[in-house]
Amino acid sequence: MIIELLITGFIVMGGFFGFVGSFGLLKLNDPMSRMHAPTKATTLGVGGVLLGSMLHAVVYEGRLSAHELLITLFLLVSAPVTANFLAKVFINQQTKPKDLPVPGDCKLWATHNKPEHRSADTPEA
Repeated sequence: MIIELLITGFIVMGGFFGFVGSFGLLKLNDPMSRMHAPTKATTLGVGGVLLGSMLHAVVYEGRLSAHELLITLFLLVSAPVTANFLAKVFINQQTKPKDLPVPGDCKLWATHNKPEHRSADTPEA
């Protein structure tokens, strides 16, 4: 019973952190904050689910699951490196947060000053 509650706790914690990270990615105002949400909270979310899966494999299947351990290690190594590269791009662009479209304006947020897409029916100019 205690092991089942522990496994459930890890999975629920993973789902909660995954939701918070995804929500933060959509709702935070500037790219540096948007980068912070998935690299921190979602890493904890996936880590929680993987810990629950590893515990389940050890207790109910009687084996140590190397796949989940390798995924966790890869995630913990790759997320900070990716965040560092994204931060360097943001700094090198020297984009001010006030110049970026706000998250609530979906059309500008999705295109970010890209030209409008033409459909196949629209004749070339």
